[in-house]
Amino acid sequence: QVQLVESGGALVQTGDSLRLSCAASAQTIRSYTMAWFRQAPGKEREFVAGITRSGSNTYYGDSVKGRFTISRVNAKSTVFLQMNSLKPEDTAVYYCAADGTWAVRTTPDTYAYWGQGTQVTVSS
Repeated sequence: QVQLVESGGALVQTGDSLRLSCAASAQTIRSYTMAWFRQAPGKEREFVAGITRSGSNTYYGDSVKGRFTISRVNAKSTVFLQMNSLKPEDTAVYYCAADGTWAVRTTPDTYAYWGQGTQVTVSS
């Protein structure tokens, strides 16, 4: 069982940067593939970024490529999402997810553990 707690969400302006953090309760998250998803009102949950267990491979949704960076510090059981050049369409609740599979998957149903989410609002 892994508990995930996101933090760092805020109200920012277009073009600003923000860093989200996801702290895991597990002694180590080394055994988990980690990902960030987001969900805007009235929309389905969307894959944002994922990172393999070792951190050697990262994957991004098309809408955030080149602007967002996912990283992890296994020794601190923490995953980060650095978000640059934020746009109003990035406004959503951002969720951290974990799963014991080896591959990064982009569908939310494949992730066993979820945090409660953190709100990111980008004003125009």
